Amino acid sequence: MTVGETGRGLLELTRPINVIAASVLTFIGSFVAGGVSEEPMAVVAAVAATGLAVGAGNAINDYFDREIDRINQPERAIPRGAVSPRGALAFSVVLFAGAVAFALTLPRLAIGIATINLLALVAYTEFFKGLPGVGNALVAYLVGSTFLFGAAAIDGSGVGPAVVLFVLAAVATLTREIIKDVEDIEGDREEGLQTLPIAIGERRALAIAAGLLVAAVVASPIPYLRAEFGVAYLLVVAPADAIMLVAAYESFENPTAGQSHLKYGMFLAALAFIVGRVALELSVSI
Repeated sequence: MTVGETGRGLLELTRPINVIAASVLTFIGSFVAGGVSEEPMAVVAAVAATGLAVGAGNAINDYFDREIDRINQPERAIPRGAVSPRGALAFSVVLFAGAVAFALTLPRLAIGIATINLLALVAYTEFFKGLPGVGNALVAYLVGSTFLFGAAAIDGSGVGPAVVLFVLAAVATLTREIIKDVEDIEGDREEGLQTLPIAIGERRALAIAAGLLVAAVVASPIPYLRAEFGVAYLLVVAPADAIMLVAAYESFENPTAGQSHLKYGMFLAALAFIVGRVALELSVSI
């Protein structure tokens, strides 16, 4: 392989789209907490730590999955020979080291979250991925925690709304992960995987996912009830809640459409927190 092909392979290991998405979620967490303008360097460090950690986690995931990928994903960097297994492992270590370096510049709460997340990223593929529901829950936590990490990266005074965003994002992600497992149940059975729908049945798994989502939707008005955000927040989060609930119901008949529409509701819910923060800052400045 040429240097260019190896470089491209290393970039592929990180899953650049996932890295960007996670970094944006961390930025939103900082923005919701009101720290973007007050502590911009802390926000930059948090975003950088998130991006590097996610890239490292994806790289080490491919390292552990390299034998399975030779069969199911032969076009990936390691199976096609663009990156050696040892090279992928070393690359992930470098990225993890960079993430740790940025995280150590942040407050203790952020360091604590980063430490838990780094350990979870390493342990996911090797220990938890094949356990029914556990892998789903870990992925859900990691997605939701990006918001919490972004908020914790600043002084902590605005973490309240981010906690609700963390819970809503984590539960919505867990719901979507379970629905995706229902969608992929035939292929997972053939590969011998023990996902939640395989372990307890499709309908029961979907019922659990829907119940969790209902609980998250019930909790979504908390920032308004605590006077952290105003009516503008409610006007955006209400349709987001509706979309997610409809998507959960839809998944019982069409898991593919349900998990896709649930994603739109999640994006709109994140937007609700941004709108709530912008509206709050405008009201203060007037």
